[in-house]
Amino acid sequence: MIQLSIILTYLGLLVLLGFLANRLFTGTSHDYMLASHSIGPFLLLMSLFGTTMTAFALVGSTGRAYTLGAGVYGLLASAGGIVHSLCFFLIGLRLWAIGRKNGYRTQIQFFRERLDNHFIGYLLFPILVVLVVSYLLLGVVAAGAVINGITAGTFEPYGWFEAADHGVPNSLASGVICLVVLSYVFLGGMRGTAWANAAQTVIFMVLGIVTFVTIANSIGGTDSLLENMKQISSVVPEDNLTRAKIPYSTFFSFLLIPLSVGMFPHVFQHWLTARDAGSFRWPIVLHPIFIMIVWVPCVLIGIWASTSISGIEPGTKENLLLPLLVKMHAGEFLGGLLGAGILAAIMSSLDSQFLCLGTIFTEDVVGNVASKPLSDRNKVLLARGFILLIVVVVYFLSLFPRAVFDLGLWSFTGFTGLFPVVFAAIYWRRLTAYGAISAVITTMVLWTYYFADSGFGDNKGYALLPFGPEWPVLPVVAILTASSVSVIVASLLTAAPPKETIVKFFHHHET
Repeated sequence: MIQLSIILTYLGLLVLLGFLANRLFTGTSHDYMLASHSIGPFLLLMSLFGTTMTAFALVGSTGRAYTLGAGVYGLLASAGGIVHSLCFFLIGLRLWAIGRKNGYRTQIQFFRERLDNHFIGYLLFPILVVLVVSYLLLGVVAAGAVINGITAGTFEPYGWFEAADHGVPNSLASGVICLVVLSYVFLGGMRGTAWANAAQTVIFMVLGIVTFVTIANSIGGTDSLLENMKQISSVVPEDNLTRAKIPYSTFFSFLLIPLSVGMFPHVFQHWLTARDAGSFRWPIVLHPIFIMIVWVPCVLIGIWASTSISGIEPGTKENLLLPLLVKMHAGEFLGGLLGAGILAAIMSSLDSQFLCLGTIFTEDVVGNVASKPLSDRNKVLLARGFILLIVVVVYFLSLFPRAVFDLGLWSFTGFTGLFPVVFAAIYWRRLTAYGAISAVITTMVLWTYYFADSGFGDNKGYALLPFGPEWPVLPVVAILTASSVSVIVASLLTAAPPKETIVKFFHHHET
């Protein structure tokens, strides 16, 4: 009960944070969705990092390192830190400048005006919703697994909890997490989300390090952390300490996945909250370092667990590894704190994703078809209503869990396929609406086909074999290549954009 009490206290504090943010809420949709462009360098750094470091980084990387070894770090963390910062610099700064100049609140507004085409918005909306929902799922599924794992055995005398190892059932835990995130997003909007992200980022980074030290010292058994790390690593099989279990072709396929951050709609919305261009300095410089601080301990813990825990097969059982290790190696009080830290990482991305979907629905669907401009009050109500609908849908889908690592991988693959569209929109004057539309359709047709062919993420080893069975590549290679070719070919085969569009989106770069 101690662990459960600490987790419930932490969730209550997050709801209180939403009430505090609500006291500063001005009542306008601009404030609700973008915090009135008031976010400075520190909050921007923490909110961007918090929203990109999800359950995929903590729960997913620990579980997959258990089965694949140290190569998991190289798959995404090392490249991700650099590529994310490049995206902040090459994509984020440009979109922030364009968005502030033209008053955009969403990606779709930018694409509609850049391409002078309304259909692109109606095409992108359901696609972004599907991809973000698959991203949201990994957080909700992981949250349920974490709370269930840490509270296992709490309700030993009660038969109702037997199927959940006498802990809080995954379905109940996931539902509570959804309600807590919903509460502070409802109350505080983007300001509440940014505050919660900053607080939760600090919490999960600090407690993540504490988790690592606690588990290392418990397994090693000496008073020296360094000696414990050496001792534990010495008994790990050699193939778990290298990328031997990951073929070269698969390893390099993963290097494309971090490009997905350039098309995350929730990251776009966070970029627009920046007070000025200088606010991007900290995120660009410190983001790779923060990724290392989070990923290295998680991957090491997963590798070490392979020497002491058996029977965890790739799949949904991976989701239980990190909470299981916390329960085994930490006391009740510390275990509760560490559990709250894991939840902090998970929830720091859920809020931004829920809010961005509400914003897109209000601005790009209802606002675009309404016969007259919506009032600020109606915009906020519509955003909240759609967020509620998405929460219900995500919770229902979470009742059919998949491995967190694989859920994240498929979501990122879809966003990576759309990356050529945003990159071309910023840097290629010759991009046309037909080029962008063909790339979006190509991406989603291939993504849907491969996702269904993989058993909707159930096939853990799913890969393409264009170069034979010894050189498997991830679907992202085919999707990104096809998307890039289609955006170029279709643009060159259709009429160039009008001069007014070029002047509006490129002239200020020259001056």
